[in-house]
Amino acid sequence: MTVPTGVALSLLDRSRTRAGEPDSAGVTGTVARAVAAERLGYDRFFVAEHHGVPGVASAAPAVLLAAIAGRTTTLRIGSAGVMLPHHQPLVVAEQFAMLSALAPGRVDLGLGRSPGFTPPVRRALRSADGDDFAGDLAELRAFLTGTAEVTVHPRPAAPVPMTVLATGRGLEVAAALGLPVVVGGPLLGVAGDPAPGLDALARYRDGYRPSAQAPEPRVSISLDVLVAGTDDEARDLLLPEAWAMARARTEGTFPPLQPVTDIGSMTAIQRRYVDQSTAAAVAGTADQVTERLGALLERTGAAELIASSSTFDRAALAASDAALAELFGRQPAAGRAPASAVPSGA
Repeated sequence: MTVPTGVALSLLDRSRTRAGEPDSAGVTGTVARAVAAERLGYDRFFVAEHHGVPGVASAAPAVLLAAIAGRTTTLRIGSAGVMLPHHQPLVVAEQFAMLSALAPGRVDLGLGRSPGFTPPVRRALRSADGDDFAGDLAELRAFLTGTAEVTVHPRPAAPVPMTVLATGRGLEVAAALGLPVVVGGPLLGVAGDPAPGLDALARYRDGYRPSAQAPEPRVSISLDVLVAGTDDEARDLLLPEAWAMARARTEGTFPPLQPVTDIGSMTAIQRRYVDQSTAAAVAGTADQVTERLGALLERTGAAELIASSSTFDRAALAASDAALAELFGRQPAAGRAPASAVPSGA
C-alpha cells in the first residue's frame, strides 16, 4: 500500500501549550512550524479557535494567521476553524478579506459550530442555543462573494474558499450549500467499523449541490499522524496528547502537554481513554504510517490529509513533520509547486 498520488498534504496546529513554558511559546511555536511547513512543501497550514482552554493558546485565528502570512510566501493558510456561532458573519468576512488583502490567493476559511469548552466559557462567549449555522454560512459567503446587501472592505484580493468542519448534520449543511468538508474522529473509522462514516460521506457526495465556488464535493480528513523510528518512539510521541485528552474527560480540564517522563500512574478509565486516543491516531514507522494512511485515503476518497498532530517534544514533532512530507513525495524549498496548486474550492 502506498499513499495515493495527488492528495494534498496539510498541517493543523492548535498552538498547544506545554508544561514549564509561557502560553506565548505555544503561539510562536505555531508560527515557526508554519515556516518549516512551507520549506518542507506542505500545501496548507491551519490554525484553530479555542477559548478558555489551558492547553491551547490559539483563541484568535485571524490574528495568528496574519502573523503566519507575514513569515511565509507560498504556503496556503487557513482556519480549522473559526467557530461561527461566536461571531457575526460580517466580522468574520471582514477579517478574512483583510487576510486576503495581505496574502492574496493564500487564504482559506474553515468554519465550525462548537459552542465552547465549558459552561463558563459558553456564557462568556454569549453562546445561545438554536444558532442558524446554515443561515450564517450562507450570509458569510454572500459577504465574501460581494452579493450581500453590505459590501465588505477591504474587498477580498482573491476568492476566499470556505470549508465546513463537519460531523453528522454538518455534512448535510455543507452538501446543501455546495461547500467542501473536513471530517475526523469517528467518521474516519480508524479504530473501529468504518461503515457509518463511509455511509455519511456517501450521502454528502450524493446530496451535493454544486456552487460557483466549489462545483464538486471535496473531502479532507483530519487526524493525528506521527512518524517515528520505532513503535516505542511513536507511542511516546502520542502519549502527551492522549494523556491530556484523558484528563479532560475525567477531570474537566484540558491541560498543557507534559513530557512522557512526567506522566505517572493512571486510573483504569484514564487508561481506557488514552488507549482510545492512541488507537484513533496513525503513528509508527514510515512504512507503517504509509500503509495505514494509504488504506484510509483510499477508503474515504479524501482529496487532502490534514495532520493535526501534537506532542511535547518540539524537535520530535518537527522530525515527524519532515518524515510525513517525504512520504507524500514533497520536495523542500525550490522543488515545490506554488500554493495555488491546491484547488480553489478546497
